[in-house]
This record gives sequence, C-alpha cells and structure tokens, in this order.
Amino acid sequence: MEKQKESKLCCRVVLFPQPYTGHITPMLNLGNALHSKGFSITVIHTHFNSPDPIEFPNFNFHFIEDVLSKAKTPLSGSLDTITILNKNCLESFQNCLSQILEDAFKDKEPVACLISDPLWEFAGVVADQLNLPRLALRTGGLLASVLYESLPLLQEKGYFPLQDTQKEEPVLEVPPLKVKDLPPEVHHDVLLSMVKETKNNCQGIICNTFKELEGSILDRVRGNFLATPIFLIGPLHKISPTSTCRKVTQDQSSITWLNKQAPNSVLYVSFGTLAAISKEQFLEVAWGLAKSQQPFLWVTRPRLINGSEKNDDLFPEDFLEIVNRRGHIVSWAPQQQVLAHPAIGGFWTHCGWNSTIESICEGVPMICLPFFGDQKMNARHISDVLKIGLQLEKELERQEIDRVIRRLMVEKEGQEMRERITALKEKAECCLMKGESSYESFDRLISHILSFCGVEKMRS
Repeated sequence: MEKQKESKLCCRVVLFPQPYTGHITPMLNLGNALHSKGFSITVIHTHFNSPDPIEFPNFNFHFIEDVLSKAKTPLSGSLDTITILNKNCLESFQNCLSQILEDAFKDKEPVACLISDPLWEFAGVVADQLNLPRLALRTGGLLASVLYESLPLLQEKGYFPLQDTQKEEPVLEVPPLKVKDLPPEVHHDVLLSMVKETKNNCQGIICNTFKELEGSILDRVRGNFLATPIFLIGPLHKISPTSTCRKVTQDQSSITWLNKQAPNSVLYVSFGTLAAISKEQFLEVAWGLAKSQQPFLWVTRPRLINGSEKNDDLFPEDFLEIVNRRGHIVSWAPQQQVLAHPAIGGFWTHCGWNSTIESICEGVPMICLPFFGDQKMNARHISDVLKIGLQLEKELERQEIDRVIRRLMVEKEGQEMRERITALKEKAECCLMKGESSYESFDRLISHILSFCGVEKMRS
C-alpha cells in the first residue's frame, strides 16, 4: 500500500483488532487518538469483516488471509468463530508483522509496539519472538475481566455445569453477578486463553473505561495483573478525532424523524450487529412496543431474526397501522448521533460494551436485553450496581415489555435513573479534561509507548 506520511514522532504503532464491530471500533478509535499525538498507525486485519481503508486515510492497512472471508454463509461473532480465526491466522500474521518490522527498519521509523486484542491467543508469543513489545486492548468492561480471571475458582466451587434451578443464586465470589450471568463451560477455553494472553508477553493493558465508572472494580483487576501497568483511557469514542473522509452509510432518516419528537420521549431500540432473535420473540418485541404507547425508533437490521435475511415481511399486518407515526423503523442508524439527540429518553440495548459506554456518555438510561459474552455482566452492572437501567429478566413477552418500557420512560423510577446517568455523563466528560483520570492515563500511555523506542515524550 501507499506509504503513509512520516509521523511527528517518527514512531509507529501496529494495531491488531479482532474482526468484529465491538472490537474493531475501539481499536480504531485508539488508533485515531494515538495518531493525533503524532504516532504513525499500521493496522493488521483479516480480509474477513475488514473496514474500508478509504475511511481511515491516516492509517496503513495490511490484510492477512483467513478462512472466514471465503465462507458462503454469514457467520456469527460467537467464540467458535474466534477459535477458527486463531487456528488459521497465526502464520499469515507472523509473516505480515515480520514484513512490517523489516520495512520500518529500512524507513528508519521504528515500530514502538504491537497493540492487539487479547482474543488473538498467539499475538503475544509472535511479538515476543520478534522482540517487539506488546500491549493488550481490552474492549470490554472490567467486571468481565474479573469474571474470566475467576473461572478456575468458580469451577472449583462447583458452579459448573450451570443448573437452571440455581440460575437466580448470587455468585458470591464475583458480586453482583448471578449464576445465570456466567458463561457456559463450552466457552471457558477461549476465555481462559484470553486471560493468559493478557498476562503473558504483555507490557501493558489498555481499557476502554474510566475510573469514575468502574473504579470499584479496578483494585481487584490490578491485583490480578500485579506486574502489568493498566491504562483506563475511556471513553475512547470521545477522545479520538473523527475521520474527515468517513462515509456516512447509515440511514439518516432516523435523525429527521427524531427532530419532530418531544424531548426525552423516544425509546431507541437496537440489539447490535450480531445478536439474533426468533420470529416469535420478534413479534413479542413489536407488540410490546405497540402496547407501551411510547414513541420508538427501532433498528431491524438484516439477520436480526434467526434464518431471515430481511425482516420487512415479518411485521404483523396491522402493527404498522397501529404504531403509525409514533414508531420509526430503520435497517440501521447512526447510533452515537441518535443517543446524543435530545428526543431520546431511553435505549433498549443488548448491552455490548460500546453501546453501554455510548449510552452513559449521552446520559440515556437503558433497558437491558443481553444475549451472550460480556453482555450479561454489563447488564448486571447497569441494573444492580449503577442503577441506570432495567433488565428484562424474564422471557420476551409483550406484557412484560410494555411494563418495563413504561417504568423507564414515564414512571418515577425511570426519572431517577435518568438523573443518575446524567451524573455519570458529567463524570465521563470530566475525566477527559486535563488533570483528570483518563486524560492523565492516556498521557502515561503515550510515555509508556515512547519508552519502547527510547524516545521521551515531547511536552507541549
């Protein structure tokens, strides 16, 4: 690819994200933030699910071979597919990183370090073999890190295999989690490999969170990683500058519609890029929204329903007539813009970490419907610790959906949550200011990276 213009620091950082939106987005946000401080940025990515390099003109992209890009059917973001990637990307990654280091030596622009997603279980070993320092970017919250570290203990304590009769019981070793929030045993090997990858051959852990949000968990995380510096620099989407060439591909009609709605009146409904529900659940969501009598903006992306490419034909015949102008349904929406809109009063979410932190940053309380991975831990933290959202604990059923929506949107309970999350929003804004927690942590991260090149940080 065309050579990137030399950086102000004459120092390069290589990024290696997992190829799913929840992992790509924070890694590229981190890249933007580091580039704004003078680093050159190179991104190693699979062909599978790759971002468009045109949207990131300040980065150099190198693509490696994988088996998933040639798959004929869409694949989920399950840990099974991550296992497949780990099994077949080692050699192509090693060759790619070796070539990048060789080119950097010729160009006299040293590579300071590799920053990888710890779900790549081989990245640390490869970097160590090439004498390249490596940092890990944890794209989820700290509670998930604590849980994954605690899995061997929980196995010893007899929590597994998970029992339906115990699902409401508390996990005393990892409060505030319940047994039903724990990951099934089939995923433990991948999660424990991630813990190992975070600990071994790692010179720093970067977290997309901030002290004021998860400070109560931080001491336990530091205890698990005693010799490794931890940098809480989030919210990343607020510190990274927006790419000037980024193409607007989302449906902008949602903003036009929101402009006509009253302040704090609309429930935004979006379950992320990977989660899927059954046709029966889809109908319960639709009728629950209709029964609530609240305005809503609902994202029904392709493959939201298991086995269906499109959802248009699945709406009940009279549903669209009943909701009429009170509801607006789109295939996608510019989420950060939507959450920042004054008309939004609540967010029904799958509780992916990006969505969670984006909602907090805009002061929007949540209805939590977690599906897999760290979403269940995030939802428990939102509802039971921060008390800025309600969790749909039962089966998806229209009467229960109606009740929870009204609790959030019109009742006193929802107003109290709105006040609490507004206070958190202010803390999120404050932590990025000079002298505050995330600002100072990011400053330390820059110095840490430059130390690998023997370069002292230039002070402004």
